[in-house]
Amino acid sequence: MKLDNYTIEDAQPGDLPAIVAIYNSTVAGRKVTADLEPVTVESRQRWLDEHNNHHRPLWVMKSDGETVAWLSFQSFYGRAAYNATAEISIYVSETCRGKGVGGVLLEKAFEVCPRLGIKRLVGFVFGHNDPSLKLLRRYSFEDWGFLPGVAELDGIERDLVIVGKKIEA
Repeated sequence: MKLDNYTIEDAQPGDLPAIVAIYNSTVAGRKVTADLEPVTVESRQRWLDEHNNHHRPLWVMKSDGETVAWLSFQSFYGRAAYNATAEISIYVSETCRGKGVGGVLLEKAFEVCPRLGIKRLVGFVFGHNDPSLKLLRRYSFEDWGFLPGVAELDGIERDLVIVGKKIEA
């Protein structure tokens, strides 16, 4: 994929199978998601419906009509005092990993945060997920928390690193 040949747009219901396929491509690797089994399109429908372009968007990146990555904004915590903070998640198709796609999505996210009323972004990343931690730290995310051994993947306890970034208006 050439990074000059893509679009980033709000996800539509028809994008959900591709979103789920990209997500499921990470399950077996045990680095990216805490799900231990692939998820279904049906099980993610409510999650898709919770997103909207004025508060908590879900974007897909497409190249030549194919979905190659997605980024979601999620409410950090379900109470109003936390509305200015959002959790972001980025998932990239296997063929496009390591090609700068995550950075492109992050830069767009930073641009729209003020319009969305977001002043802080947080990410929850396994401590052994070096590529994701490296990407976020490259974009000035800092370590805001560390939860040792909170996840168990195939009998191995894994740490969770909470990274955050204050967004300048």
